Amino acid sequence: MKSYVLGEFTEEAALVAAARSLREQGWAGLDAHSPVPVHGIDEALGLERSVVPLIALIGALTGTVAGIAMQWWMNAVDYPINVGGRALVSPPTWVPIAFETTVALAALSIVFGLFALGGFPRLHHPVFEVEGFRTASVDGFWLSAEVEPARAEAAAEALRKAGARNVSRVDDEEGT
Repeated sequence: MKSYVLGEFTEEAALVAAARSLREQGWAGLDAHSPVPVHGIDEALGLERSVVPLIALIGALTGTVAGIAMQWWMNAVDYPINVGGRALVSPPTWVPIAFETTVALAALSIVFGLFALGGFPRLHHPVFEVEGFRTASVDGFWLSAEVEPARAEAAAEALRKAGARNVSRVDDEEGT
């Protein structure tokens, strides 16, 4: 069983400062919830560089190779038709299809990569049980810490010291 301790902050700067402070104190399992992108929160939380650009590159290169290979196979090997003396292998005519397969596979790899990395689809999270958390999508800035139940009170105190105006705790009985 895990517990989530959430602290609500009034502004972005306070959220970033609290995240940095708690991480420096050794708290792990921190996450920020905000209605707008917060500059510097990824560094404050100690998040690593995203692998999404690499996933997109691999998808794009796969799309390019697949588009060219598909056209080569269809035009030169599987069903070669020589009409008017045209070349069976003509790379300039393959550019539009190769471009489209590049874009399509890059986009699909990003979508499915984000699903895999984010653990989607997750339709419910224990922090949704906190009454005031609805403001996280409107005007609230929240910092949550996933902790063992025995350390929940210490995490709540650390959030209060960091400047949280409201601190809430929710237990996850399902362990998700």
